[in-house]
Amino acid sequence: MARMLMRGNEALAEAAIRAGCKAFFGYPITPQNEIPGYMAEHLPLRGGVFLQAESEVAAINMVYGAAGAGARVMTSSSSPGISLKQEGISYIAAGELPCVIVNVMRCGPGLGGIHPSQGDYFQAVKGGGHGDYRLIVLAPGSVQEMADLTMLAFELADKWRNPVMILADGTLGQMMEPVEFSAETKSEPVEKPWATTGAVNRKPNVINTLDIVPESLERVNHRLLAKYERIKEEEVRWQAVGVKDADLILVGYGTSARVARSAMEQARRDGLKVGLFRPISLFPFPEKQIRELAKAERQFLVVEMSGGQMVEDVRLAVDGRSPVHFTNRLGGMVPTPEEVLEKVESILEGRGN
Repeated sequence: MARMLMRGNEALAEAAIRAGCKAFFGYPITPQNEIPGYMAEHLPLRGGVFLQAESEVAAINMVYGAAGAGARVMTSSSSPGISLKQEGISYIAAGELPCVIVNVMRCGPGLGGIHPSQGDYFQAVKGGGHGDYRLIVLAPGSVQEMADLTMLAFELADKWRNPVMILADGTLGQMMEPVEFSAETKSEPVEKPWATTGAVNRKPNVINTLDIVPESLERVNHRLLAKYERIKEEEVRWQAVGVKDADLILVGYGTSARVARSAMEQARRDGLKVGLFRPISLFPFPEKQIRELAKAERQFLVVEMSGGQMVEDVRLAVDGRSPVHFTNRLGGMVPTPEEVLEKVESILEGRGN
C-alpha cells in the first residue's frame, strides 16, 4: 500500500477512479473544487470521461443518462449546487439508478459563505427533492474515510440500485492527512441487465419515472419503501468509543465528531465518564444502537455545525428514555473541544442543559 498526504477532496476523487468511476459531470463551487480539478486531470488518462457541465442542473441530468446506460458515474458540488440538483436526484432515485453524489457542505442559508457547515443534513437524509425517496448517506470523519467511504459508495449504489451521497464538509474537503490506497480495483463488472445499453437480442430497456396511473405509482412507491426498509436492516454503520461506562455520550458526525472526540478524551483525563457515538451512515441512521444505549441511565449531548438537525433523529431514537442536550456553532464556525467540554461539565454538574 502507498501512503500519501492528500487533501480530503483529492483523496475522494482518487478513490472514485480506483472504484471504477467512468464518468464525472460537475460544475465548480467552493469548497469542493479540488474534486472536479482532480477528475479533469486524472480521469481521462485512466479511461474515463470528465465533463464540466454548463450548470448543476445539467450535471445531474448527465448523471441520470450515464447511470441509465450502466456506467459508474459521480458528481460533486457544495450546498447551493446540491440544492439545484434536487429535481434530478429525485428522478435518479425514482429510476433506481446507481450513482454517487458528493456534497462538501458550506454554510448557509442562501449563498451563505464558503466555510464548513452541516446545515444540509435534512436535505440529504430526508430526501431533499419531491416525492417519497431516500438516499444512502455516508458521513466520513477523516481523509482516509473520504477515500474508503467513496469506494464503498459505488458498491452500495450498485448493490441497491440507489443513489449514494457522501456528506462531507469544507473542513474535511480541504484538510490534509495521510491516506492509504490498496492496489487498483480489479473487481468484475457488475451485471446491469436493466441498463439501456442497446437492444439486439432482447426487448429494449426503458427507464421512466412518469406514471400517471395512481394505482401503478402507488405500487412503485411501496416497492421503493420496502427497499429502504431492507437498507435499514443491512447497511447501518457507526463507531462507538468509551460508551459502556459513560454517564454522558457525545453524538456527532464528520468534523463535529472529531471535535467531540477531542473533548471526550480531555473529559476522560479529567475523570469524567464521557463516551462518543459517531453515526457513519446517516441514512440508514443507527437508531437501534442509540436506543440501546439510552436504556441505561445516561445523558446525550449532540454536537453539530448547524441549527440543530441530526439532534432530531437522536431524540427520536432515544424516545424519551434519556435527556438529549445540544450544542452547536453556525455560520461557518467550527466548535472547539474546549467549548464542548465546558458544555459537558455544565451538564454533568447539573448547571444547565
